[in-house]
Amino acid sequence: MMLAAELALAKVDVAVVERRPDHALAGSRAGGFHSRTIEVLDQRGIADRFLAEGQVVQVTNFGRAALNMSDLPTRHPYTLGLWQSKIERILASWIAELPVDIYYGCEVTGFAQDDTGVDVERSDGGRLRAQYLVGCDGGRSVIRKAAGIDFPGWGATISHLIAEVDMIEAPPLGMRCDAIGVHGLSRLDYEIRDGEVVYSDSGPIRVMVTEPRVGSTTEPTLRDLSEALITVYGTDFEIHNPSSISRFSDATRQAAAYRAGRVLLAGDSAHVHYPVGGQGLGLGVQDAVNLGWKLAQVVRGTSPESLLDTYHDERHPVRCPLAQAHDGSDGTPTPGRAHTGAGRYCLGAGEHGRAPQTARRDRLRPRHPLRPGGRTPPARAPDARSGPRDPRRSDACLRTTTRRLLGAAQPRRTGWL
Repeated sequence: MMLAAELALAKVDVAVVERRPDHALAGSRAGGFHSRTIEVLDQRGIADRFLAEGQVVQVTNFGRAALNMSDLPTRHPYTLGLWQSKIERILASWIAELPVDIYYGCEVTGFAQDDTGVDVERSDGGRLRAQYLVGCDGGRSVIRKAAGIDFPGWGATISHLIAEVDMIEAPPLGMRCDAIGVHGLSRLDYEIRDGEVVYSDSGPIRVMVTEPRVGSTTEPTLRDLSEALITVYGTDFEIHNPSSISRFSDATRQAAAYRAGRVLLAGDSAHVHYPVGGQGLGLGVQDAVNLGWKLAQVVRGTSPESLLDTYHDERHPVRCPLAQAHDGSDGTPTPGRAHTGAGRYCLGAGEHGRAPQTARRDRLRPRHPLRPGGRTPPARAPDARSGPRDPRRSDACLRTTTRRLLGAAQPRRTGWL
């Protein structure tokens, strides 16, 4: 949805093929955004929509260590606790304000590309003709496979069950660590008050349990969840009425190329990794923002097609810290080294529901020595007035300029899926 919005804002005609019947998700899924993603949303003028419904958490975890984020050089020195089900609802509401065609309830079954575009086949029997096709169809991407793009990486060394259920017995909310791994029980509804996570008195329970052995690739059942809970807690708390049950692991893969001719990849289609820590959703949003303006420039004929190659050059090296934890010093995969990141579960909540406040990040701040061929450290330009009578923030000035530039061209028919 983010990429569709980027293209629509640039006056490029765009279409989305969505396999779900609507934007509603089964389960809450991912738990929020990190600072950089909030900055990106702020640049589009929609950050307040998410902030209004989320919970600000000014601390993040590295394994079991809590790091205070208050001194980060950003206007958003915090993570935002907001379930993905709400995030997608907000994005869908934004998309509805833009000229985006969405084909719900069908998926891409095949395509053929030529020198001028891509013919796309849909599962409902329909067809689309587009100048470019972007696969955002997940880790098992049909588009990536059909494009012949390799997806190297390694399989799972640890797996977890995650679910949203009702419980008759009152569970002990919070984190638990044992020889098996990290586990957590929390309520879906919560607030952050004076640094403490305060759960609602009733409502569904979100469960995350580490499995003693790597689980199968089949869909988990309520019985699987019950057995896992009994192994860890000695009881399954009489779970019933599950709204969602799924399994995730530390399997990590990345597309060998983010582009094959007129076909490109973004989000989970391009990279999958251990999701504990919450980087996945933000990476997908930032993929979309990097690719969107470039694709618009090329479609409108403002820039050469070679501009699209910079999308791979810039985004392929971006690997989340949890994925990097798998790598040895020589870059070879060493599965199993990212598991300490599981302490990030429950959006920074402490073992007894308290958001830790004390640990500082000063001594963990990385150094960025300049060296031949290296890049300068990433930094945000300070806020400044654009003129003696203009008090706007610098990002507001940039947003205004961007809209003028992207809105200069007349709409033309292309497509994105």
